[in-house]
Amino acid sequence: MFSRRTTTRVVATLGGIAIAALALAGCSSSGGNSNGPVTISLLAAGNDPASTKFANDLSTAFHKANPKITVKVETRPTGTDGDNLIKTRLSTGDMNDVFLYNSGSLFQALHPDTQLQPLTDEAWVKDITDDFKKTVSTSKGTYGAPTGTTFDGGIMYNKKVYEKLGLSVPTTWSEFISNSEKIKAAGITPVIQSYGDTWTSQLFVLADFANVNASDPKWADDYTANKSNAKYSKQPALAGFTHTQEIFDKGLMNKDYASLTNVNALKMLATGEGAQYPMITTVISNVLQSNPDNINDIGYFAVPTDSGAPHATVWEPGGAYIPKTTTGDKLTAAKKLVAFINSPTGCDIQNSAGTPAGPFAISTCTVPDSAPALVKDELKYQDDKKTGLALEFLSPIKGPNLEKILIQVGSGISNAQQGAALYDQDVKAQAQQLGIKGW
Repeated sequence: MFSRRTTTRVVATLGGIAIAALALAGCSSSGGNSNGPVTISLLAAGNDPASTKFANDLSTAFHKANPKITVKVETRPTGTDGDNLIKTRLSTGDMNDVFLYNSGSLFQALHPDTQLQPLTDEAWVKDITDDFKKTVSTSKGTYGAPTGTTFDGGIMYNKKVYEKLGLSVPTTWSEFISNSEKIKAAGITPVIQSYGDTWTSQLFVLADFANVNASDPKWADDYTANKSNAKYSKQPALAGFTHTQEIFDKGLMNKDYASLTNVNALKMLATGEGAQYPMITTVISNVLQSNPDNINDIGYFAVPTDSGAPHATVWEPGGAYIPKTTTGDKLTAAKKLVAFINSPTGCDIQNSAGTPAGPFAISTCTVPDSAPALVKDELKYQDDKKTGLALEFLSPIKGPNLEKILIQVGSGISNAQQGAALYDQDVKAQAQQLGIKGW
């Protein structure tokens, strides 16, 4: 599926902040007091400028509020090198007192029940969203606090184009197609596709998963267990493939879809040359750089469904964790640091670390009034409880060839049914490689 490594690479490519760098969270304070000065270490989410600045700003502000506690910051590589460093330090007992890392499947790979300190009883836990809690918990406890804002997958659209043409945000797929045909008739590209960056081909499938889950809440578990009903070649998951094919078949895409890049696709959307773009909202940071005057012209809506009850697919932020090896006064100080992150000062630091791409995963932090307009669109889905986690947070199985398969479907080389069947085989090979039971 759409992995955290992919999202980090995407934003780095855009020149924005790495996903893992967006921030930390926590709330309230833990009990216990040290009689003397304590020094703890914090492992940042990466070694890019945004990650480094955030960790250093956090360390400085926390020390000012807690003069007896000094936080030493260490950076780390991202991607596979960073994953391996964290796993090695945990297994050898050399992990920093607090570390920032992914939530979801990569968190589960850390064996949290044996290697992390449970934070279940911390006061801030009651303030995190249910979706985020699922991504940092096991049946035995909750282990992480959110690190920044969520972001959604769906359709980013140009509000001025919609207003000019008298269009309303669609909730059904037929309404989306009708809107697209009206946009095309007005001489504007209805649906932007940017296969020049191959990862972008996946959004009609990936961003539709909240709808799949709403239709069948057991689908992710059945998919992981290799149940015959939970296949991409069958509904409800087939819909993302059929949507990809239909946009091509009806000529609703830009002619240069094969070579257009994500950066240039966003420029098309911002200027109104194109009206709709299936995308993840974290890329809004690039619009701030390339077309700042147009940033609030871009809105968001969830992938429409046949039923007319769409749900927004949410990618959760990373987390702040404490290893089992942190004990005594250092554990007390580490819990205070995690809690501080969603204090008023901590929230301000998070908001200054980059452009919010969605709502926070904890109620004690709010996005600023200056946040891009599409964040408010996303927040409505959260407030209405019309959201669902991306599949990568619910299953460890991520077929590596989805983007290539969807480019074939989205270019007319193969049809939706053929592409979905091919992806089912891709998933099977990956599940067998991972040694997952039932495959």
